[in-house]
Amino acid sequence: MKDNPVQKSNKWLKDLSEGVIGHELEALTLQGLQIVNAYPGFVRCNFTIPIRLADNHGNWQVGAMATLIDDVGAAAIYSFAGHIKASVDFIISFYSSVKILEEVEIEAKVVGERGRLTSVKVEVRRKDNGEVIALGKQWMVSNSINAAQVSKL
Repeated sequence: MKDNPVQKSNKWLKDLSEGVIGHELEALTLQGLQIVNAYPGFVRCNFTIPIRLADNHGNWQVGAMATLIDDVGAAAIYSFAGHIKASVDFIISFYSSVKILEEVEIEAKVVGERGRLTSVKVEVRRKDNGEVIALGKQWMVSNSINAAQVSKL
């Protein structure tokens, strides 16, 4: 695993979801995330929206969805670049809401690279019919942080 960026990326995402690394917010938001498929520059996950992430109307909180989009996108870039990068531009378009206990599929794909910058597109879709719920686009830049250095603040 030492030189395999896909395995390192998967472990990083799994450790975030289990609270081993990162912030408590990420652990609460990602807990239960299942990696279905991954290769360099690509990660696909399944996720069932837990009750703890519901807003007052029984929908998935948009902040929780944004955290998940950011982290799965970062994992796709990590699997491509072999190291963690920092978000410098992050845009999400929301097309639909999602009720708690619904299952979604999150697919992140690296779509561009320019110097130290890498771009990723993240789609969140309903698992049952493929309807797009949200589309995230982000640019990330290389930094000197590695997965073992991420704090738990």
